[in-house]
Amino acid sequence: MSFATYMDAVITPNRSLSERGFIVLISAVTIFNGISAAVFYYMGAVFVPLFLGLDVLAVVVAFAASYAAAQRVERVQVTSHAVRVIHETPKWTRLVWESPTTFTRVDREMDDERVVAVHLALSGKQVPVAGALSPGERAQFARALEDAIWNARRGR
Repeated sequence: MSFATYMDAVITPNRSLSERGFIVLISAVTIFNGISAAVFYYMGAVFVPLFLGLDVLAVVVAFAASYAAAQRVERVQVTSHAVRVIHETPKWTRLVWESPTTFTRVDREMDDERVVAVHLALSGKQVPVAGALSPGERAQFARALEDAIWNARRGR
């Protein structure tokens, strides 16, 4: 059975460093650490170049983990029947939350005038959504989500 879709939002994390920027950064770190390693080796500190090599490796591993996490997207779907939160990567898809549209509500966690978190809630249970968005985008998303749920309940 097919239900009318009122929202199908895909939330992706922001990647602040492009692939080219990553290559430039790793090149600069490698060159700097290579020059430093040569100076320390020349001075007789033979173990320092090993630690500088580990430093470069740690930076590469950290960015690889960051890029892997950036491929995970969050999909929020509102239909006339259900509200779903799905986490997706290129390799897997996992349903995190599903609740009847009629009884689902949107809760905002506020800090001063900023929306710090948005949750879908039902019967004392809740799930955070839109965590990858900035506070301003999160507030807009919460309004759009409430509108979608409202319209789904009314069948518009």
